[in-house]
Formats: sequence, structure tokens, C-alpha cells
Amino acid sequence: MILVNNPGSWSRVYPPLLHAEWHGWTPTDLIFPFFLFIVGVAMSFSFAARGSPPPLAKILVRSLVLFGLGLFMAAFPRFDFSHLRIPGVLQRIAVCYLAASLLVLHLGRRALCWVLALLLFGYFLVLGSDLTLEGNLAARLDRFLLGGHLWKATWDPEGLLSTLPAIATTILGYLAGERLRAGDGGHEAAATLFTAGWVLILSGLLWSIWFPINKNLWTSSYVLFTAGAALQFLAFLYWTVDVRKWRGWTMPAVVFGRNAIAVFVLSGLVAKSLMLYKVEREGGSSSSLYQLLYERAFASWAGSLRGSLLFALATVLFWWLVMWVLYRRRIFIAL
Repeated sequence: MILVNNPGSWSRVYPPLLHAEWHGWTPTDLIFPFFLFIVGVAMSFSFAARGSPPPLAKILVRSLVLFGLGLFMAAFPRFDFSHLRIPGVLQRIAVCYLAASLLVLHLGRRALCWVLALLLFGYFLVLGSDLTLEGNLAARLDRFLLGGHLWKATWDPEGLLSTLPAIATTILGYLAGERLRAGDGGHEAAATLFTAGWVLILSGLLWSIWFPINKNLWTSSYVLFTAGAALQFLAFLYWTVDVRKWRGWTMPAVVFGRNAIAVFVLSGLVAKSLMLYKVEREGGSSSSLYQLLYERAFASWAGSLRGSLLFALATVLFWWLVMWVLYRRRIFIAL
């Protein structure tokens, strides 16, 4: 998301690095559900490693801190609470983690599957046939309950109703983690995950005939399709890293992964700060330091489109170096 969120210019971005405008998907639309999916996988292992369920207070505190960080990022730097966006990426992660944790700690696997089905089919039935940008039920509910506190005036991609199927994404990740823990490991476990991934992908594509894949609405077909893709990616990583022991190539990801929330928050705050800081140009005009860095360091020699991508890649590299310093000093900011 650092790559996606930091182009040199939003008017100069390669299509795969943009979200789908409405129905459909791009590679960028896989990132958020992959994160929620792996939150569920991690829950399976972390809850089992404790030997007993984590205390409710710890789950609540972690969720509240995540939600608060999301609100802080939305408010920074002006802190205009009268128009503060309440939904958001970290806020959705917090709610999904809290809801999924409570469900998996109090329900068995069969009951979880029923909840999963209820979330997916119930959302399909409740949303109805109107899937237009402003006319869908999720957007109307958000305007009624959170009007003035949304990403756009009339809708929000991380709104209230669409968080319900996002919880299903997290539960699917938890069930995948349970399958990994219960199996004997090796090639058979990887093959099972890979096959299950194909089943979910094909199910999502089939359902999309009636309920289109849509990240903004987090449609049920989107849940199945992206969970299937996440399962296949998890199977690939499990086979290469745990089965084949090919681990050297994973170091860049490990450096980011040990401080994933920290780098997401810091990169967002720094980007906002660079956009806020104004620099005088010749002729009396001014531009943000962010825009000036893009134009002079990248677009001036690589062109506007390639320069925009190179700016984003340089941002990723910069933050990787910062996280590498923290990694080498064993400074891990965890919730």
C-alpha cells in the first residue's frame, strides 16, 4: 500500500496500481483483503500458542488502539473533527479483528461456518439489486448514520454495512490457519490450500454473475474471490518457505512485516506532511514539497508517468531502509 498510496502524481498512475472504479478488480484491490485474511491466519496461531484464550481486555485494547490510530491518521494534520472521516482502513481492521476474535473464541468450527454463510448470503440479500455508487443500501446507511464523516460526501469504501462481509474475510483466514495447524504439513497441506483457493476463486467468479466483484461494496463474490487468491498465495509461501526452506529471499518482506502497522502509519503521516509544506516557486507561485520532489527528482528526467512510479518505488525503498534500521536494532512496534 505504500507503493499504491504514494505516486508522484495521482493523475499519472499505471492502471494496475489504481483501485477499480466500481465493479471489477485490479491487483491493488487484493491488498486489503489479503491483510484481513492474514490477520485471521495469525489469530489461529497466536491464540493456540498462548495455550488459553487471550483475555477480552487485551483484545479490546488492541482494537481500540488500532481504531484510534486510524482516526489520528484521518485527522492529521488539521484535526477538524467536524468533518473527520470516521471509517477507514485501520478502523476496519480493528472492527474485523475484534468481531472475528469474539466469534472464534466462543464458537466451534461448524458454528463459524454457519456464521460465515450468514454473513455472505445475508449481505447478498440485504444489499438487494441496487448496486449503484450512491443508491446502494450501504451508501444510504452510511449517509444516514455518518453523514459528513465519510471519505466522499455520499459514500465510503470502508463503511458500516460493508464491514460485515469483511469480517467473513477474516474468518476465512482463521479457518485456513486452523487447517495449517491441524494438518501434517508438507506438500499435502500446500496442495490442500492451493486447491481450496481455486474452489473459492471459481465460486467467487460464478457468484459475480449475479453479485459483481466490488471492493468498495466488499461484495460476497469479492470475499470468495480474494480469499481464494490469498489462499493460493499462502500455499505458495508455505511451500517455498516452510516445506522447501527457501527463506533467504523473504528478508525484505520480513523487515516490513515486523513493523507493518508502524510503517503504514508513519508513511501516511509523512506523505501528508510533505503535501502540507509549501515551497515558493519562481514567479510567486507555490507548490507542496511532495510535488516539488516528484517533479525535480523524478519527472524532470523520467517523464511524468514513469517518474510517478519511480517516486512511489523510491518511497517504498526509503521506508524499507527505515524499517531495516529498526529491524537491525530489534525495535519492533507491535500492538
